[in-house]
Amino acid sequence: MSLAHPLCIVRHGETDWNVEGRLQGQRDIDLNGRGRDQAAAVGQILKSDHPEILTFDFVSSPLARAQDTMRLMRGAMGLDPDAFRLDDRLKELTFGAWEGFTWREMVERDPQGSAAREADKWAYCPPGGESYEMLSTRIAVWLADLKGPTLAVTHGGVARVLLGLIVGVSQKELPLRDIKQGRALLFSGADARWV
Repeated sequence: MSLAHPLCIVRHGETDWNVEGRLQGQRDIDLNGRGRDQAAAVGQILKSDHPEILTFDFVSSPLARAQDTMRLMRGAMGLDPDAFRLDDRLKELTFGAWEGFTWREMVERDPQGSAAREADKWAYCPPGGESYEMLSTRIAVWLADLKGPTLAVTHGGVARVLLGLIVGVSQKELPLRDIKQGRALLFSGADARWV
């Protein structure tokens, strides 16, 4: 897919659950100190290196870690911290009953489910959760609704499926892609690059 308008994706800053390796999914976990610093730093980088982004439409996942990242980032850009929209479609994929556990704990608690997910991370859906395939469908609808240049603060899973939808990264490779916090991913046409 080739985008008609530029798109900038920022993953929320670090949380304590990120550090612990816990599956956050759609749990509302706050940023930690490093995450707040990452959010302000990406705002400063975007303002100095890509000032055109200041005119983009700003939208965020409604989860607290994404909203707080947006506020800190916009503040560092010299913009009104609260002047952005929320969109439920930008939430992280949900891990359902697995949320709150580390991967090691899930292997012990649900060895069959853990093995099934490892065998097919794209299509496997945890109990009460969502697969990458389901998330991709949700995000494709969001992409189709974009009306102009957009900056979105969202989550690692969302950024991964965007790499698949826009750049064409394979379904097998996507779940393995490292999506860094405190960095922005700029999409233009059918290309993407980190800043």
